[in-house]
Formats: sequence, C-alpha cells, structure tokens
Amino acid sequence: MTSQQPGTTPAKAMLAAVSGYAMDGFDLLILGFMLPAISVSLALDASQAGSLVTWTLIGAVAGGIIFGHLSDRLGRIRVLTFTILMFSLFTGLCAVAQGYWDLLIYRTLAGVGLGGEFGIGMALIAEAWPANKRNRASAWVGIGWQLGVLLAAFITPLLLDVIGWRGMFLVGLFPALVSFFIRRGAGEPEGFTRAQKNTQTLSFSARLKLLFRDAATAKASLGILILCSVQNFGYYGLMIWMPSYLSSSFGFTLTKSGLWTAVTVVGMIFGIWLFGMLADRFARWKIFLLYQFGAVIMVVIYAQLRDPTIMLFSGAVMGMFVNGMIGGYGALISDTYPVQARATAQNVLFNLGRGVGGFGPLVIGMLASQLSFVAAITLLALIYLLDIVATLFLLPKTQGSEDRLGAIG
Repeated sequence: MTSQQPGTTPAKAMLAAVSGYAMDGFDLLILGFMLPAISVSLALDASQAGSLVTWTLIGAVAGGIIFGHLSDRLGRIRVLTFTILMFSLFTGLCAVAQGYWDLLIYRTLAGVGLGGEFGIGMALIAEAWPANKRNRASAWVGIGWQLGVLLAAFITPLLLDVIGWRGMFLVGLFPALVSFFIRRGAGEPEGFTRAQKNTQTLSFSARLKLLFRDAATAKASLGILILCSVQNFGYYGLMIWMPSYLSSSFGFTLTKSGLWTAVTVVGMIFGIWLFGMLADRFARWKIFLLYQFGAVIMVVIYAQLRDPTIMLFSGAVMGMFVNGMIGGYGALISDTYPVQARATAQNVLFNLGRGVGGFGPLVIGMLASQLSFVAAITLLALIYLLDIVATLFLLPKTQGSEDRLGAIG
C-alpha cells in the first residue's frame, strides 16, 4: 500500500466516507417515513408527496456532477466538507416550510449537497486503500448508507409523534454535523495529490472525455449507467413505498413498519459486505450476475407473499440481493477510470442513475394506483433482467487496477 500524507490514513478516509454516506441514508429514509405526516400537514396528494423524493434525487444528480468535478480539481476532503454544509443549511430550512413549493425547493437544494457524498467518498477510498482490497473497502462505504437507514428506522417511530415532521428535519442535521467534524481531521490521499502534480488542470469537458475516450470505455460507461439506474430505481421504489403498503394492506403500525425496514436493512448490510468480500476473491462481474439473478427471483417471490410475519423476514433475503450490489459500484467505477477523473465519473454515472432511479417512487406509486402494489412490485423484477444484459455485454471484466493517469484525445 502506498504511504499516506500526514493526517490521512485508510481508517480516517473510511470514517470520512462512511459518515457522509450514512447521513444520506438517514435523511432519505426519514423522509419516506414522514411523507404521510407531511402530506396531511401541507395537504399534498400522492404525486406531490412522491415528487419530494424524486426532486431530492434530481438535485443529487446536479450536485454529483458539480461536486465531482470540483473534487477532482480542488480535493476530496475540501469539497466533501462543503457538500455537508450545503446539505445542512437546506435540510434545516425544510423544518420551516409553509407549503409544497418552498419545501420542494429546499429538498431539491438539500439533494444538491447530498449528491457529492457517494462519488467523492468512493474516490477517496480508492486512493487511500490498496487496489486488491478496493471492493471490500467500497462495500464498507455502501454499508454506511444502510447504517443511516437503520438509525432512521429506529429513531423516526420514537420521535415523529413527539416532535412532528418539522422537528425530524432538525434531527436530520445531527448526522451532518458529526460528519463535518470527522472530516476536519482528515487530509487528502497521496494518489490524488500525486495526480495533481503530474497532470495539467482539466476542464469539466476534458474530464468527461475521459469517460468516453475509446470504444471500450464508452461501452463501460453505458453499462455502469444502466446498473446504477436499475439499482436506484429498485431501491427507492421499494424502500419509499413499502412502509405505506404494509400499513394499508396489513395494518402495520409505524413501529412495525420500522421493524420491517430494520430487518430488510440488516439483510442489505450482509449482502453488501458479502459482495465486497466475494468480489475481491472472485471475478466481480460474476458476483454481479449472481446478485442480479437473485434479485429477479426474490422480488417475484416477495410480491406473492401474504403472511405479514413471512414478509417481515423474507424482506431481509430480498434486501440482500436487491441492494447488495451497491457493494461493487464504487470499486467498479474506480477501476475503470483514471484518478484525475475518478470523482467526476463516480458522481456523474451514479447520480445520473440516481436521477433515473428517482422516478422509482413515482412509477411504483402510479402503477400501484392504476393496478395494484403487488402488480407494481412484480413488474419491478423486469428491470433486473436489463441489469443482467448490461453486465454480460457492457461491463469490463478486469478489476483491481492501480491508480493511473488518463490521456485526453
């Protein structure tokens, strides 16, 4: 492993990346739990409520593109810290929103700040950890999101009735502040500083060209975009609407819906961890296929279940496959693109996938209202077939590459 700058260690880099991604998961999950209360308070219909999630994720696309480029230009830690401050400001403003439109604006701008977390954190990890452990290290960052979701699943049922949805937005500031103070003690990884010294400063368009610099890289970019879109569409479609479905169809209380979320997230955590360990040992693209086939099978099976107890615990198995694949995206993107465009690639591709995935709650909600929730979830399984095709024919089959610089042209 390469030596690190003073103040920058693999452990500090991991803590900085995990804490930020945990904040993302916490924020979006409490929003999912709060949608019914917000809808009643501000007289929102189902479409408006779903759009709060959709526009948060659209904001994340813009933030990912902007902050990914700035991170490649100015530094990982510096830009990560700014994204936290922006997210905190507009999350706090959500607590004083008076109607749909101002809340939508605050959520969108909070999403802009949120958008930088995944890609910059993954780039930071890639440059602070050895290449032969990159999959498991990236998987641990992915687990950070689930830890934030788990925290939200426990805290929201306890506090929502006491402090209301406005108070919950203020509670959402605490993970951001913790992440901010953690990052103050971290420095830039050597891989990034070395790349800054050895290359000219690139424009945003020049960095984008590195994502399409030859046919193989362009094909990989398309494949990664498809995988990220399917990942986010399935995840948000399930996690945002499942608590409401369990409540309306099976009489789950908010506490029991929180328990379902917690059990499902435990399965996701195990799936992400296992993906990282397997992908460092075996061919990563084969592990992607294993999880994709598992997702198709489990989503179809889950849609047919009617026993609440079985649904509660089989959610863990479904979660393992549906979201376990997040353990591979960070390492996949880091291995595919050179260091001076790494955060740009991470944030552009993953957050464009987030933007597509942001329509998951909207589409699931529309299908559920026109057909049924069971039909909506069953149709969701079809998107994972697209994942399988992309993995077989578009993704690169190599992995574990050391940091390198890319040439333009």
